[in-house]
Amino acid sequence: MACVAVTWARPESTYTDKWDNINVDEILESNRLLKGYVDCLLGKGRCTPDGKALKETLPDALEHECVKCIGKQKSGADKVIRHLVNKRPDLWKELAVKYDPDNIYQARYKDKIDAVKGSA
Repeated sequence: MACVAVTWARPESTYTDKWDNINVDEILESNRLLKGYVDCLLGKGRCTPDGKALKETLPDALEHECVKCIGKQKSGADKVIRHLVNKRPDLWKELAVKYDPDNIYQARYKDKIDAVKGSA
């Protein structure tokens, strides 16, 4: 669901790679950093420039199955999803309520979500 490496779309067919060198592991290992990104995505806190870009891009990435994501962005998204599903289901649930209130994406990506459960 959340893809820290994904950012706003360029007119071209992929998202910008401007934020691709962000250390996703560092964010996931820090409750403070992770909470900051989640609060940004939920509209509960201030956003860093990359957090703002993620917030703007996330709905499009969900809607279009991350088709504009490059490989590094997809692997970052997978890592974030695996972490949230297995280690921070509370945050996963909050993000799902905000970005998937009708359970469309949870249903669409059910097999992928089920596949990462227990594989943190």
